[in-house]
Amino acid sequence: MGLTVSAATLGVALSAPLFGALTERLPRKRVIVASLLAVSIPTLLSATSASLGQLILWRFLQGILMPGVVAVLVTYIGEEWPPERMALMMSFYVSGTALGGFLGRVATGILTDWFNWRVAFLVLGAGSLAGASLVATWLPPGRPRAAMEAGARPAFVPQVRNLLGSRRLVATYAVGFNVLFSLVGVFTWISFYLSAPPFQLSTTALSMLFFVYLIGLVVTPAAGYCITRVGLRAGIAGAIVCSMAGVVLTLAPSLAVIILGLALVACGVFIAQTAAQSHLRVAAPSGSRVTAAGLYMTCYYLGGTAAGVVPGAFWALGRWPACAWSIVAMQGIALGIALLGWRPGDPALDRQTTESLNPETAQSNL
Repeated sequence: MGLTVSAATLGVALSAPLFGALTERLPRKRVIVASLLAVSIPTLLSATSASLGQLILWRFLQGILMPGVVAVLVTYIGEEWPPERMALMMSFYVSGTALGGFLGRVATGILTDWFNWRVAFLVLGAGSLAGASLVATWLPPGRPRAAMEAGARPAFVPQVRNLLGSRRLVATYAVGFNVLFSLVGVFTWISFYLSAPPFQLSTTALSMLFFVYLIGLVVTPAAGYCITRVGLRAGIAGAIVCSMAGVVLTLAPSLAVIILGLALVACGVFIAQTAAQSHLRVAAPSGSRVTAAGLYMTCYYLGGTAAGVVPGAFWALGRWPACAWSIVAMQGIALGIALLGWRPGDPALDRQTTESLNPETAQSNL
């Protein structure tokens, strides 16, 4: 059954960089709408599955098609909003993903209890179709991109090699791996801890833990505004430290403190996602931004896939405390990579970062 989850994340990880390279020159809105429509097809077909193998196949195809939405949309935000507002707008996007994650987990659980799992997939597919219609109607087509972006670019393999040669981008990919690893690792494995004595929470009570996602809807935009003032490097450091503190709090014997810790984990992860995706716009070269975002999605979803497996080894050694400290150690490594990888060093890129985060400087340059 775990493959029904990891198949989708693996599909995203495999297709994201290729999808980014193939769609680099295409109109962003057209790719986003087409991908939303395409994702709805395997989602609806999941409801027709006659075996577990068929369900895993449809889930894998969902993942293969998803980068057309997430990777391209991250690039679209970076291109369509002024640099001084980019982190704030990215925070609204991340808040939207938090709301989607919450609704996807809670609403489908309720539908499955009331009806069955097939109805849940049908509703998800219908929601994807409705979302595609709304995006097609409301999303602006986007401004014409610079002629330089439309010109000749390196082939896929050299392009990826150039992107992986960037210290800042590699650090950003490592942060992306840690973001989903932390979120999936904590919320997956703590459920085993809380379902056992002394807490013994029911399945319904465990699903209610995802209400802490809603805190991110408020905190993330506020943090996005603050990041524009303190900078991306300070923002990512604060986000990871917040998440680490949250994981440590889950070791307390009090359920109330554990819930507070989960809220801090969610907030830290969402803020880190905002900072990392904003940094992609700063660090990625023009003409390779969708490919760079695709590589980020690959690392991001590989982190989620690893979180379903790696903490299990620590669980066997020491249950939840061992899992928690292993996740904190992973976050500490990501913090060090971010601080080193995002440190000043490239004068041109440092100047671009300053202009992106300083509204007064950006306005004067305009």
